[in-house]
This record gives sequence, structure tokens and C-alpha cells, in this order.
Amino acid sequence: MFLTTDNKLKWNWITCGAAITAALVVSGIAWFDKPLYLFMRQFDCRLWHLFDWLFDAKMWIFVSFIVLLAFYIKKSIKQKPRYRNHNNQPSFRALCNDAFDKIRNSYAFYVLCSVLAASIVGKILKIVIGRMRPVFFEALDKVGFVPFSTDWAFNSMPSGHTFASFAGLVMLGLLAPKIKWFTWSLAIIIGLSRICVGAHWPSDVIFGAFIGMVAADVVKAGLKHYNSENN
Repeated sequence: MFLTTDNKLKWNWITCGAAITAALVVSGIAWFDKPLYLFMRQFDCRLWHLFDWLFDAKMWIFVSFIVLLAFYIKKSIKQKPRYRNHNNQPSFRALCNDAFDKIRNSYAFYVLCSVLAASIVGKILKIVIGRMRPVFFEALDKVGFVPFSTDWAFNSMPSGHTFASFAGLVMLGLLAPKIKWFTWSLAIIIGLSRICVGAHWPSDVIFGAFIGMVAADVVKAGLKHYNSENN
């Protein structure tokens, strides 16, 4: 979304997207979060709760790592790992460099880096913002913020499932454009599901989606540039 065909970042688009996202988030907090949340809650179902663990940031990282490990083992079988340095001495650094060279062009590595980047930024923002989850609204008719809290109950914004899923699925769509319609649609569905199950406000999901999209674009641009310079 924020990339040119030659993998250059469209900074003016990112700036515009950030401004629109900020306006939507502020509008959500001030106005549409409550009515839209109550409307979406009517569509809660068991399927959405399956997404709860299936598309968690930890699951994205775990699955990406396992796929990446399998890819590395497969490559290593075909081409033995180089574990010696220039002096022909065993070297852990040489082994790490060899592993990186083998995996840096794989889809799993792109997805892993994208999800990690979104998760780091998203987690910091969750703690700094400290927004109360909708459970407080449903149980006590209470909304608000408790900044710099690490408690789950005050880590509503941005949505973790949303930024992780957008980071991973948008990246897959960028790498395989033929399935982009499916991966991007799935990311939107996952985001909406977080509202339906009562875990997040609509503005939490909007913010998380933007973080995930930007993370995917920035990581793809960075890795493509690095790989082109080091091939």
C-alpha cells in the first residue's frame, strides 16, 4: 500500500495515512467507538474466539520461526553450512552469517521480521497509551486511560491481534500478489473479530491495522534493499 513497484517507500502516503488514522482514532475515542462497538458485539460467535489464539502475535512469531527453521534445514541439506572463518577455524559467527544468507530471501523471514517490528512498536504503544479494554465499559460503564500500565486490562490500544495479523498477511500479499485479495481480506476479518468478541474498541483495530501495514511495507523495503546490495 505504501510501496512503489520498485520497493521504495511512499513517505507522503505514509504521512497522509498517519493523519487519517490519527483523525479516525480521535473520532473513535470521542464519538463512534461506543455505538459501533455495541453494534459489532451482536455478531460474536465461536469462530471469532478461535481466532483468539490462532492469530495472536506470539503464534505468528512461533509459526514463522518454525517455517523458517524448516526452510534453513532444507537448504542446509542441499548446501552444507559454512561454519569456518577465513582462517579455516570453527566460528559461531561464520555459522550465523551462513544461516542468515540462506534465510534472508525466504517469505518466512520477511513475515517474521514484519510481525516482530509491528509487535515491538505496538507493545510499547499499548503500555504508553494504557487504554481501558471494553470490558470496563460493559461491566461498569467506565472508559478511560491508565498510561504506562503493563496490565492486560489497560493495554487495549492498539489491538495486538490486528497489528500482528496485518503485518503478516499484508506482507504475504506483497510477496505473492495473486493471493493479496485473500490475505488482506483475512486481515480485515481478524481485525473486525476483535471488536465482535469484546476485546477491543474499533479505534484500537484501526490503529493496529495501520501499524501492521506500515511495518510490512518498511520491512519489505528494507530487506529488498539489503538483499539487492548484498547478492
